[in-house]
Amino acid sequence: MTRKMVIPGDLVATNPRAAGYGTYIEGGRVYAKILGLLDKTDTNVRVIPLKGRYIPSVGDIVLGIVREVMGNGWVLDIHSPYPAFLPLSEYPENRHRHSKVNEILDIGDAVIAKVQNIDPKMKVTLTMKERVCKPVRVGRVVAINPARVPRVIGKKGSMIKLLKSELGIQIIVGQNGLIWLNGDRKKVSIAEEAIYIIEAEAHTEGLTDRMTAFIKSKKGEIKNERRETPANS
Repeated sequence: MTRKMVIPGDLVATNPRAAGYGTYIEGGRVYAKILGLLDKTDTNVRVIPLKGRYIPSVGDIVLGIVREVMGNGWVLDIHSPYPAFLPLSEYPENRHRHSKVNEILDIGDAVIAKVQNIDPKMKVTLTMKERVCKPVRVGRVVAINPARVPRVIGKKGSMIKLLKSELGIQIIVGQNGLIWLNGDRKKVSIAEEAIYIIEAEAHTEGLTDRMTAFIKSKKGEIKNERRETPANS
């Protein structure tokens, strides 16, 4: 079953307490704020966007690629219309304090960072002084439409928890649509394929159950391959 499509201004609920993402309240009623798919329960109503580029918000975790090295930090591409700046002072590894800036991070390097500040002109400042933040030296990066990130995460993190628990790999989802995967190569490939399916079918019902079946099936294929491969091959 597919969800109903709504456009900005459509009435989606009469209980203002149910207002969720992609909605606004006016006159005690809830209306769609964006074009998207209506996701409605007894206690919550939200609109899942169909598409869109990443617009940064303070507190977001993002994955960025270094595009320019400056004397006091780095300019990063964060998959957004707005470039971001990571000051040298916001890089956490003190052992690098005597290194040249490009010896710490150079053009093409990837990092996981947090949006620290956005000024009125949409100048984005990042920090890496958070536990989850780090340079990306290993693993794989998957890119999806930023509008699909909430579906990849799932309600209360349910979809990501499913991928992590079933596959036993590391996953960090950037709000900008870049996702870092690390672990067993074959299981990372399963996660990548699953993420692309979630992105493509984000508007459909029963997606979590289908993903569970998909992952279990793929894991079964890996087990069969290992049984068929001689131990000394």
